[in-house]
Amino acid sequence: MKKGVVAVLIILAIVVLVSPAIVGRMAEKSVSENLEWAARESGEVSVTTESFARGWFSSEGQHRIEIQDGDLLLAAESLLGPLTADQLPVLVVNTKIDHGLIPFSSMSREKGSLAPGLGSAISRLSVELPDGELIEIPGIIYSEIGLVGELQSHYELESGSFENGSTTATWGPTNINIKTDPRTGEAAFDGNVGSVSVGDAVEVLTLDQLTFEGQQQPTKYGVMVGDVAVELAGLSIAAGGATSGGVKSMSLNARSELEGDDINALADLTAELHQIPQFGEVGLEVVFNMEGADADAFGRVQRGLEGAGNSQDPVASFSAVEKDLQQLFASGFTFNFERFDITLPAGTVSSRFLFEFAEEDPATFDWSSLLLSTEASIDLSIPEVIVEMIAQVEPNFAMAIGAGYLVKRGDAYELEAELKKGLLTVNGAPIPIPLGAMP
Repeated sequence: MKKGVVAVLIILAIVVLVSPAIVGRMAEKSVSENLEWAARESGEVSVTTESFARGWFSSEGQHRIEIQDGDLLLAAESLLGPLTADQLPVLVVNTKIDHGLIPFSSMSREKGSLAPGLGSAISRLSVELPDGELIEIPGIIYSEIGLVGELQSHYELESGSFENGSTTATWGPTNINIKTDPRTGEAAFDGNVGSVSVGDAVEVLTLDQLTFEGQQQPTKYGVMVGDVAVELAGLSIAAGGATSGGVKSMSLNARSELEGDDINALADLTAELHQIPQFGEVGLEVVFNMEGADADAFGRVQRGLEGAGNSQDPVASFSAVEKDLQQLFASGFTFNFERFDITLPAGTVSSRFLFEFAEEDPATFDWSSLLLSTEASIDLSIPEVIVEMIAQVEPNFAMAIGAGYLVKRGDAYELEAELKKGLLTVNGAPIPIPLGAMP
């Protein structure tokens, strides 16, 4: 009996005293793997380890995350003009890991945990400006590293404010949860962002409550599939005390899945926009689905477009993915906007779009054959009062009525178009298609 007790005590001593050093190396590797996985998935940032000091019971490290290229750089350029990556701020992540199969050392800090794993971590963020100035980002990230390397992180931000000269920023409580597994590439996330307001005496940008949740899994085709749901209570810009644009509310639910070698996707979007000049407040409702798209070709097109993201030549961008696009269309799939409605104070513009691309032999596929094999339909209804409003802004719009593309039925103008076996009809009238002009 005494020998058994002694054996248990020895095992506990090993777990408490020896395992932290061993597990510390594993925890360091797990943090690096998760950061590198995030960088690979975005394809637009680079992650470098600035330092990592490994101790017996705890370790501390610093990582730098920098924008390289892609959509993030393009978005920054759209706001600030031509830029290079070295002209953008760098995100600096400082992390302390309390390691051990049972991380006792974490209990000395806030939200420490004795949950078994590779470690318990706490991270703080800051932004390094191009001139070297370091600005601390409020909030703390608490993380738990699982036994097989999965990382579960929780970002917590209390309400606060910040002033810099004439600029003032305020924010509400924010909580974001992210779980990643670098072995499988799977990720799950959810969060709630409190109201944020940034501005000065001239202009104020306000983001109201934002909630989101979702999960994503990689596929062997390089395409991520999963679910995402987003609810936005409002996003507005106010100048001189009056709102000049933005979103009153938005709701998005989207899902994609792999079915055999095909990818299916659907999305449901509703939004209300603030005043738009000459039209007033606008509502938007979109229901979209895609079925049967070849996942391999879809993934290659997606990667090709991402690679051509910085190109200023649309022809070159198209040429880079044309072969994969042909493979995608030759495989056949359905592209359907079940609803695309725009609601204005004067009425609702309703439309539906359906495209069914038949399967073809990739070896003989060309764009003119696609036109012959595609079945499509478009239904459009525009209230008469809105047609009159558009005609005042764009007089040439009346030509669509004169040519018979819009037909008045009751108090609305309608268009019914159908494409089948290369024959296009609009409101029952055949319309010639110049096939010789196809590429």
